[in-house]
Amino acid sequence: MKTHFCIPVSQRRPDALGGRYVLYSVYLDGLLFCRVRYSQLHRWNEQLQRVFGSSLPPFPPKYYLAMTTSMADERRAQLEQYLQNVTADPNVLRSDVFIEFLKLAQLVLSCTQKICTEWLPTASTELEMETSNTFNITAEKAFLDIFLPNGRSVNIEILTSDSAERVLEVVSHKLRLSRELVGYFGLFLIRFYKEGSLSVVKKLADFELPYVSLRSSEVQNCKVGLRKWYLDPAFDSVLMGCRSAVELLYMQAVQDIEKEWIKPTQGQRQELEALQKENNQTKFLQLCQEVQHYGYMQLDPCHCDSPEPGCRAVLSVGNDEINCCITLPDNRTQDVVFQMSRVKCWQVTFLRTLLDMDGPQRTLNQNLELRFQYSEDSHWQWFIIYTKQAFLLSSCLKKMVSEKMAKLAAENTEMIEVPGKSKSKKYHIQQSKQKQYSSFLSRKSKIKRAEGDCVFGTIKEEDL
Repeated sequence: MKTHFCIPVSQRRPDALGGRYVLYSVYLDGLLFCRVRYSQLHRWNEQLQRVFGSSLPPFPPKYYLAMTTSMADERRAQLEQYLQNVTADPNVLRSDVFIEFLKLAQLVLSCTQKICTEWLPTASTELEMETSNTFNITAEKAFLDIFLPNGRSVNIEILTSDSAERVLEVVSHKLRLSRELVGYFGLFLIRFYKEGSLSVVKKLADFELPYVSLRSSEVQNCKVGLRKWYLDPAFDSVLMGCRSAVELLYMQAVQDIEKEWIKPTQGQRQELEALQKENNQTKFLQLCQEVQHYGYMQLDPCHCDSPEPGCRAVLSVGNDEINCCITLPDNRTQDVVFQMSRVKCWQVTFLRTLLDMDGPQRTLNQNLELRFQYSEDSHWQWFIIYTKQAFLLSSCLKKMVSEKMAKLAAENTEMIEVPGKSKSKKYHIQQSKQKQYSSFLSRKSKIKRAEGDCVFGTIKEEDL
């Protein structure tokens, strides 16, 4: 599954020789991932070229004269485009060269921020100088709490350089989850509020370092949580033979009912409460299959442009559909359901970015939109959602597309595997049977787009 890399901002920093260099803030799925220099990315590209040759996209050229402001912004945009293009190749995403570079880049960010929290900005600059040519960071042993849907946490010993894929394996082993079922679950950054509510911030990518992502997150009160990572409730049947998997599904279902993310009728609620008292987890989950929005991902309240601009909305995504509960200006509610089979494409756009001062660091305050094109009465229309969870929503849409394609592949007697990538298996899908598109647009692209212009002449991501 493709990733959403972008470089929305860059900063000029003084170097040890009295000159200046540019530090690029790389964001993944809307959150700060690492900060790197052009020279580091250039050397990384050379390493990738030795492995993948001419199949890589072109890398932005060097400038041998001082850069103007417009040249610097052009390079930032070119590097952003390069990251988006190079990560479109799943072979690159799985390569050791790709993963090791991003691991080290994240570790450098972690070390830099650790120094900055001690109010030593000069030391922070020195660290960046030391890592200008090579990354020289040593991983350390650490303990990480992985929170389960029932509020319990599992404390595991890891290395700070352990990827989300590795951490998931460790916690799954500790929970005695069958190895073949690990791919049905994922690690998420989850924000917890004082009043007891929670918000899923993002799904951690396989190559991300959970320990670092948690500590570098600009979102307050975040924890790393374990949740199932599939949006087709029918996949529950695959997990019912594993007691640990059933228990995890049961925990999440109970939590989703408590948070009112799924909507049982009064009769269903009474039956579920009776089964819960009996601790009959299997029958509880079987009944949940009949409950509205079971297995869906619910987003925080947001706004949309239909039927009128500025309408409040609550989105639930799953089971091959986008369910949107819209509050109209007169406070009446309207439920609108978009079937994924009628969605042609979608795109995430930065509407505005603001840099906030936070001690010696500057953080990104961003406003995002996700718009998707769908068919209604034989006409293509746009539906726009304004939400800070736009990247999470995009990930959910991609997941539903991949699950749908896997089903189509299974119907054609092709091999199907556990959702999620695995080193030992490959995902065999006939992409030509169903093609969906997603893209990421920078702020400049958004501003320049004419009203009647079709943005999909320059699609950046395709063939999910």
